[in-house]
Amino acid sequence: MTALPTLLVLDAEPPPRLGRLTGRARVVHTDEAGLAGRLPEADVLLVWDFTSHAVRSAWPGAGPRPGWVHTASAGVDHLMCPELAASDTVVTNARGIFDAPIAEYVAALVLAMAKDLPRTWQLQREREWRHRESRRVAGTRAVVVGSGPIGREIARTLKALGVTAAVVGRVPRTGIHGPDDLDRLLARADWVIAAAPLTERTHGMFDRHRFGVMQPSACFVNVGRGQLVVEDALVQALERRWIAGAALDVLTTEPLAADSPLWRVPGLLVSPHMSGDTVGWRDELGAQFVELFERWAAGRPLRNVVDKQRGYVPGH
Repeated sequence: MTALPTLLVLDAEPPPRLGRLTGRARVVHTDEAGLAGRLPEADVLLVWDFTSHAVRSAWPGAGPRPGWVHTASAGVDHLMCPELAASDTVVTNARGIFDAPIAEYVAALVLAMAKDLPRTWQLQREREWRHRESRRVAGTRAVVVGSGPIGREIARTLKALGVTAAVVGRVPRTGIHGPDDLDRLLARADWVIAAAPLTERTHGMFDRHRFGVMQPSACFVNVGRGQLVVEDALVQALERRWIAGAALDVLTTEPLAADSPLWRVPGLLVSPHMSGDTVGWRDELGAQFVELFERWAAGRPLRNVVDKQRGYVPGH
């Protein structure tokens, strides 16, 4: 009798629904503390706790390692280490689950900032009737930094609002601008959206120089990774009114400490890494993994295979 493959799950609450794998896999659950000891017995690792960095510290140990690692997230920077990158292990991600929800969230932020909704809610709490004029969204320009499926979906959604959206990727190609065009595009943009993966090239790319290039009426939104932004530079840009406003759904340190000065920066909206999390999203992530597992078990090529050197799924 052929032994069932061992699926190791780095757990988070609520755990994934893996009932379809009953009788098809030996499912073992672990927390961060037990991960290193369990890795040698696993054929597959499901990183359900995508906020954890435990894989990076546990992977370099002795013994065999899983041949396939799947993370229930779009980004892979939280698990990638030199030993995993150099190994034969296949890494896949949750590409496709978050595209539309994040694009909707970005559109909502753009509309909220254009229509000054945060101040309207503040004035309502203060019972102050203050008439103001708001900005038109149609006819404005956006730059979306990140040419993956999330970035392209953001551009499509903004175009539906009448926004002219330019997408910037790692290399120029049809419909996509290259990095050399970024500063020129930033200087003309009303909305700058960061949706790039975290790599050596993108780490800290939005710094004092980049915020200085933007026009004073521009607003900045980050739904990529917190480390794309030099947060002190963003604070300076907002306090000195180099830019009109900003929204961060991802931050360098999460959760954001209660005493962080970012809570009090004028013109800054902070949300707790929720732009892609809509009702039922965990079930979608679980169903996606089960489908991938079925392909793996049948010997079929996996989808969403990450280029471990680049840190994202290439080819699109």
